[in-house]
Amino acid sequence: MADSPTVFDIVVLGGGSGGYAAALRATELGLSVALVEAEKLGGTCLHWGCIPTKALLHAAELADGAKDSEKYGVKATFEGIDMAGVHAYKDGVIGRLYKGLQGLVKAHGITYVEGYGRLVGPDTVEVDGARYQGRNIILATGSYAKTLPGLEIGGRIMTSDQALTLDRVPSSAIILGGGVIGSEFASVWKSFGADVTIIEALPHLVPNEDEALSKAFERAYRKRKINFSTGVRFQSATQDDQGVHVTLEDGKTFDADILLVAVGRGPRTDGLGYGEQGVTLDRGFVITNERLHTGVANIYAVGDIVPGLQLAHRGFAQGIFVAEEIAGLSPATIVESGIPRVTYSEPEVASVGVTEAKAKELHGDDAVEVLEYNLGGNGRSQILGTAGFVKLVRQKDGPVLGVHMIGARVGELIAEGQLIVNWEAYPEDVAGLVHAHPTQNEAIGEAFLALAGKPLHAHN
Repeated sequence: MADSPTVFDIVVLGGGSGGYAAALRATELGLSVALVEAEKLGGTCLHWGCIPTKALLHAAELADGAKDSEKYGVKATFEGIDMAGVHAYKDGVIGRLYKGLQGLVKAHGITYVEGYGRLVGPDTVEVDGARYQGRNIILATGSYAKTLPGLEIGGRIMTSDQALTLDRVPSSAIILGGGVIGSEFASVWKSFGADVTIIEALPHLVPNEDEALSKAFERAYRKRKINFSTGVRFQSATQDDQGVHVTLEDGKTFDADILLVAVGRGPRTDGLGYGEQGVTLDRGFVITNERLHTGVANIYAVGDIVPGLQLAHRGFAQGIFVAEEIAGLSPATIVESGIPRVTYSEPEVASVGVTEAKAKELHGDDAVEVLEYNLGGNGRSQILGTAGFVKLVRQKDGPVLGVHMIGARVGELIAEGQLIVNWEAYPEDVAGLVHAHPTQNEAIGEAFLALAGKPLHAHN
């Protein structure tokens, strides 16, 4: 008679940000965990998303620094981009983080299962014929780069997966999608010397941001000579030896060396047995309650397969939340609008909380107050040579509802914005805090001084 299988407290299907965070936190709480991953521990974020793209963006920043050095009295020359060298640097960063993560999983005593896992029962995951039983199951299978119907990926037409390993700088690129991924690649390739055109069907680039940020972002991209078309949908694309040829629904055509399809990411749930076990799916996404439970047995879901912001740090936070929920700690639910959002282009865009439009929709036009503080009054921003602003959205006589920023390095400032919004701070609470000088962080302090009725380095 065969031995009965080991029953784990938790079986996690997927080893990306959400899955590995759940596994690490659960073992800290004394629970036994099996973690199943078909590809590489760390998932999209570490290997095909956040980390490699930001490495490319840092290389792009250095390229821009070399080109603009004389402005700062430094004699430097820009000779070009060595893509093999860029990839070696990028892969070195990924490799060090990957090795560290592998060490963490081992040190936590997690049973790591390499292979393609499938949900075959309300408490069972099967991997290559072997079954792993869990008192609780966490679905964390992540996302894939989407394309559009009739738009086949291959050759000169690629997603971010292929773009990240491109062995040359394209002479020109059309980017389909002006959201985070499209805007970041546009920034990189422009800095590397490519001619770039973004095509976005919605009225603005970075369309999920506050409209003031979107408009400022477009002005900055025009100044950088990054071309873009907004408000008209893509119709078709062909490719030949000369390049790619894109047609929009209004008949306008564009030609380039390559086409990057950056139209978002889809949930990786197909063929994994979720629906067969009674898990509710909507367009491939796993539907959960606010506590990330699927409504079936003890099955939870986290990360990109759950409708909402597809951000690594959201998945990470959800993984920790579910581990604590299973352990009986009853953690506070995660408020989606309180999750910070950053586009790491040049300039950067960072936001947390609700936009001005959303605040007015929630509270009424007359119940919302907004303030913009221009980085022109910030010493550190002048030293860095960046332009932009901090925009605050508050409920009149109430707490701050949103913090929205554009400018170089503002992604590093969003942590304070997150505290302000999530702790429902009032302007006078923040205005009394002392911000170090000269830092860009002072821009937040100055904005709140102005919102509290005592502007110093701000002009009306």
